[in-house]
Amino acid sequence: MTNLFEAAGLEKSAPRPLADRLRPKTLPEVAGQDHIVGPDGTLTRMLKSGRVPSLIFWGPPGSGKTTIARLLANETNLNFEQLSAIFSGVADLRKAFERAKIMREQGKGTLLFIDEIHRFNRSQQDSFLPYMEDGTITLVGATTENPSFELNAAVLSRASVLVLNRLDDATLETLLQRAEADVGRPLPLDADAREALKGMADGDGRAILNLAEDVFAAVAPSGKALTRDALVKLVQRRAPLYDKSREGHYNLISALHKAVRGSDPDAALYYFCRMLDGGEDRLFVARRLVRMAVEDIGLADPQALVVANAAKEAFDFLGSPEGELALAEAVIYLATAPKSNANYVAFKAAMRAAKEHGSLSPPKTILNAPTKLMEEEGYGSDYLYDHDQPEAFSGQNYFPDEFKKRPKYYDPPERGFERDLKKRLDYWAKLRAERNRRS
Repeated sequence: MTNLFEAAGLEKSAPRPLADRLRPKTLPEVAGQDHIVGPDGTLTRMLKSGRVPSLIFWGPPGSGKTTIARLLANETNLNFEQLSAIFSGVADLRKAFERAKIMREQGKGTLLFIDEIHRFNRSQQDSFLPYMEDGTITLVGATTENPSFELNAAVLSRASVLVLNRLDDATLETLLQRAEADVGRPLPLDADAREALKGMADGDGRAILNLAEDVFAAVAPSGKALTRDALVKLVQRRAPLYDKSREGHYNLISALHKAVRGSDPDAALYYFCRMLDGGEDRLFVARRLVRMAVEDIGLADPQALVVANAAKEAFDFLGSPEGELALAEAVIYLATAPKSNANYVAFKAAMRAAKEHGSLSPPKTILNAPTKLMEEEGYGSDYLYDHDQPEAFSGQNYFPDEFKKRPKYYDPPERGFERDLKKRLDYWAKLRAERNRRS
């Protein structure tokens, strides 16, 4: 629909941001998403087949979700309708559906693009279903969050999910070169500052073009190229892409945990600092370090739990930022400690057995007999006090009598302190077998 500015010819003369001027005109021009819009891309194959289903674009900010949706409408000759789940409600959806029905009666389909679709609640998402099923709309939703967690199963079952990648440095460089061609001069940055600018963009194509536009505006064509420090002072630093209540939060804590488990202190420190830089609750990190100590190190190094708890206490005492160094020390200690999940495995196995056989009574031999009746029933009879036995080990059975075979839940590996524990357990198993033969 032509607006008054376009009709008066004012639209073309109005200033346009660099990111808008460089918006791709065709799908192959979209940078960094060849797996979707390249010659063999998923969307390219759909277009060649003549059938494009409803789609969910899942990707980080600035990866091209909105641009691809607009170009897709052009490629399929569909009427393009755009709504944002942040600013739209049920009334807006109803109006969009009504317009789509009118377009359908006129023989033209509608591509309904919903930005931030994960922000619609369940009932709002359900409202799409009848219009998706009868072909009134081709839904294209854009989300930065994992659709598996944020979207209705019914919507997902009727749509294909396409995952857009975070833009890598090579793609960001391509965008900078396009910006330089549009402006007609090189970006006034030295090599180090140019790399820093890509880092500040954090994989966001729109962000790097906005940053480049700031630099072009601040430095005259004859001006001196900016250094890294001068660039930082000019544009400041964009807030890290990290939402403590969303997927980035879980991705980074998962990466930190797995780096510690994988004995890589450098990677562990990197993800730890990413979380701190993103504003993560320091005590949340401290709690996870304690969990790592018991889950992935256990008795291979009993000091790991002590160190993790001490780091938490040190942070409580010192506060931020000094206390963060104690947490960093714990990260390094845990990452370099010998690893064992034998405690974790043993606990899970014993818990399963407890649930399956929870009502079984311990053997009467190891039960106290505070009454005459219990004594007559054999409670405590033939109990051997271990401290009075050779090597302080009786070898008695402590499992319920119904256990025909002695279970083994804890099986320590030959790593760290558990190497010594394994020797003890093997020795006690040998003594137990000998004494059971004698009895």
